Formats: sequence, structure tokens, C-alpha cells
Amino acid sequence: MRDLSYVFPKKNDLPASVCLSSPVEQREYLINGEILHWQGDFQKVFSPVYFEDDSQPAYIGSYPLMDADESFKALDAAVAAYDHGKGEWPTMSVEQRIHCVKKFVMMMQEQREVIIRLLMWEIGKNFKDSEKEFDRTVMYINDTIESLKNLDRDCSRFTIAENIIGQIRRAALGVVLCMGPFNYPLNETFTTLIPALIMGNTIIFKPPKLGVLLHYPLLEAFRQSFPKGVVNTVYGEGQVVVGPMMESGKIDVLAFIGSSRVADILKKQHPKPHRLKCVLGLEAKNPGIILHDAAIEETVKECITGALSFNGQRCTALKIIFVHEEIAEPFCERLSAEVEKLIIGMPWEEGVQITPLPEPKKSEYLTELVEDALRHGAKVINPGGGSYNKSCFFPAVLYNVNDKMRIYREEQFGPVIPVISYKDIDEPLNYVLNSNYGQQASIFGKDANQIAKLIDTLVNQVSRINLNSQCQRGPDTFPFTGRKDSAEGTLSVSDALRVFSIRALVAAKENDVNKTIIRDIIRDNKSAFLTTDYIL
Repeated sequence: MRDLSYVFPKKNDLPASVCLSSPVEQREYLINGEILHWQGDFQKVFSPVYFEDDSQPAYIGSYPLMDADESFKALDAAVAAYDHGKGEWPTMSVEQRIHCVKKFVMMMQEQREVIIRLLMWEIGKNFKDSEKEFDRTVMYINDTIESLKNLDRDCSRFTIAENIIGQIRRAALGVVLCMGPFNYPLNETFTTLIPALIMGNTIIFKPPKLGVLLHYPLLEAFRQSFPKGVVNTVYGEGQVVVGPMMESGKIDVLAFIGSSRVADILKKQHPKPHRLKCVLGLEAKNPGIILHDAAIEETVKECITGALSFNGQRCTALKIIFVHEEIAEPFCERLSAEVEKLIIGMPWEEGVQITPLPEPKKSEYLTELVEDALRHGAKVINPGGGSYNKSCFFPAVLYNVNDKMRIYREEQFGPVIPVISYKDIDEPLNYVLNSNYGQQASIFGKDANQIAKLIDTLVNQVSRINLNSQCQRGPDTFPFTGRKDSAEGTLSVSDALRVFSIRALVAAKENDVNKTIIRDIIRDNKSAFLTTDYIL
């Protein structure tokens, strides 16, 4: 076993730069353009960080446990702000909506330091990755603005076909319920919230269960940047605050990143599921397929990053590795050696790669997976792999994994790397074909002929194939989606704008009367939709 008794700090040893001055006791929430004060129950928030001699994790704050009545107030505000598409926000010009989002991102940047600090304390993300998440989110918002400008420019003209004059633009869908994941509580949440917002929809935003407090500093930015009722926040248990809203039938779009089980429940709660548009980012069990001629050093490097970035708590993580038997031994030796070099510690410590896990009892769950694998013939091949101290779990590399083991199919969402040696390429292919998931796959090798054959099969099973590189989301201009139980709807900068809107057409017969009407509307800027304005 690996000694992890040293990983947690003494309270007095914390650098002043990372300390929370006091617990974040959130009492406020945003509904209908007002910051309201909650008088009911609260949910205590504990960090995955412990102090050296404490049996309980560090207490860092609390947030409102709202009830169904309050969630309905948020829903009613969003419905009223949309007003069947007649509201101020959906009828606003694209340029005006862009101006509002720019104001928001400017105010958001003022909260950079506090949000980064809360990312470390709430979900255990290391300092560099917390910085990266914040900065990438700002970049995503700015890229979304530029993409919308391009989209709007393309639509700022008329088309004439078969004596019909037409202009095709994008229109809002309605009220969007937006819920993000705990692993990227800022970035992944905003990859749905921002495009939905900027396309003219109104929003009910429920932060993820882990990573709630870091959104608190943004309440005032939302209030000041958007008309009343356009963004509304709810907090609390999903069954209490989300279920009744779905059952009302007033939610037009469900934007959810989480488990397929929860997504299925939410969809079934809607009384008219055929009218509910879903944008879902769900589970994945992304395989790495290592061919006989793969460059071992480079492959190991990509597999380490792909499997263990943010402790493997990514839907895009490599979650199972198939390696050809010819190179299995040297690959595993090298993989084990590199895992051994990883530094485990607190998020703010220099060079730390493995940090505390935010989900309660996660170390125990991962231990169960490892023990189950051992019972069915696997081995932990890295010394001390699977050792843990409370929320800190040192990565375990499992070799000789087979289909009798839970780890073979379950998405571990943590620092356990299952490795399978194969002889016939059909083995990893059949794994993908029979899997419930279909997000991504990585292929490592040099043989163009073999890689080409794998591509032609896998492209019909997963949404992205990575050549000699880890699975990943970026760049944000590329499509991000999945097949089977992994996703519904496509997210990226440009795709997200389209998924949260619908093409709408204004058409008229090509005659003098209609030409005059259209000319008058365009000349005097009578319509925010029917326009040839060109946004620079």
C-alpha cells in the first residue's frame, strides 16, 4: 500500500492566497430580475479537502434548499419573459443581445480570482486546471459571440426562388432548463447556458450538486446584464425543484449534462415529450485501441493524460485501454512507471496532478471496482495503486481485465485504468459495437491501412476518433456529441447556436406590393428579425 497519510494539510499551514476568508453562506437567488433572500432550509457544503487531524471534510459554506413553490416562481418568470416569443429578450435584435452578453462576461471576469479559488475548494480541481477552466469559459463566450455574428451575417440577405422572396434566420425555442455537471461546473454549464441565452431563449439555471457556490459571485452579473426574468436560478434537490417544473409542461428545452438515468427520468416527467427538445451530454466509456506498431513512449504519455486528467473525472477520459499482445508487456511497464511519478496532494500545491475526489464515498466505490477486478483475475500492476486516504485515491492500473468485471462496462469516472491485452483487432472493435456508449475512441499506431479500416467502422459507432492522441472535447469549434447513451444534440461553438434555435422563414410572392412592404420594413428598421443589418 502507498502511504498517503501526509497528503492533507494542517489548518495553520495553508497559504494565505488560497484560504477562504470565511465560509460562503449563500442566502440569495435570482428570480425575475431580483436578488431575493431565502428564509428556508440550507444545504451545507463540504470540500473534498480534509485537514490533517479532522475526521470531517472542511466546511466551506451553504446554499438554499428551495422548495417546489419557489421553483415555480422561477419558471413563471422565465415563461413571462419569453411571453410566447413576444417578450423583450426574444424580440431583441441580435446586436442588442450580444451587447448584453458582452456586459455579462466583463462582469464575470471581475470575479475570476474568487471563482478559481472556489473551483479548488469545492471540487478539488488543481490551480492550473481551475485557471484553465475559467479562461476557457471566457474564450468560449467570446467565440460564441463571434460565431453568432458570422451566422447573422450569412442570414442578412434575401433569397428568391420560384418567384418567392424569402429570408431565413434563426429564432428562439422558448424556456430552457439548464443543468451542468460537477466536473466542469463552470465551463460545461456555460457551453449550454450561453448559446441558449444569446439565441433569445429564457433560462432557468440549476447549478450542479457539487460546484454550486462558485456560481454565487455571478448572480449580480446576471441581474445587471439581462432583462428581468431572462435568467433565473434555482437550488435544491432535483426531485423537489426540477421534477415539478418538468411535469408542468412549460419547459421547452432540457439542457442537461449528467447521467442517462437522470436524463431519462426528466424526459419522462414532461407531459408532452414530443414537444421537449433535449440537449444532453451523458456517460461515456471511451476506449483506447493500441496497435502492434504504436510508439510506446508517446502512447503512454497520451494515455496518462487521457485517463487521469482531473483524476479521470471527465466524460472524455480514456476509460478502458486495449493493447496488442505484442507490445502489452513493455506498454504496461512504461504505463506503471509513469503513473508512479504522479504527484498526489492538495489543489493549490505546485505540480500536483492527483487531487481529492469531490463525490462522497468515491474512494470506497473505486476500491469496490478494483477488488471486484482482482477477484476475477486482474492485477494492480503499479505499486501502491488503489491506496486511498479519505478523498485522496492513488491511481490503479488494472491489467488482464475481462468481461466478468464491473470495470469492463461501468464508467468508473475516477483514477482507475483498466487494460486489456488482445490478439485479434475484432476484440476491441466488438467492445465498441456492443457498448451502450458511443462518444469517442482513440487509435494509436502507424499502419495507415489498418487505421483506415478502423476509422471506417468506428465512425459509425462514435462521434469522434482521435489518432495517436487522447480523447478530448476541444477545440470548441469542433463538433462535440455522441451516439447511443452518450449524448443527444451537438455542442460546439457554432453547433450550439443552432441546437438552441430553429430556422424561421419569412416568405412573400415576388410582386410590387410585397416588395414595397419588405422595402419599408428594411429601410426603417421596423423589425428585429426581417433585416439586412450587418454586424461587424
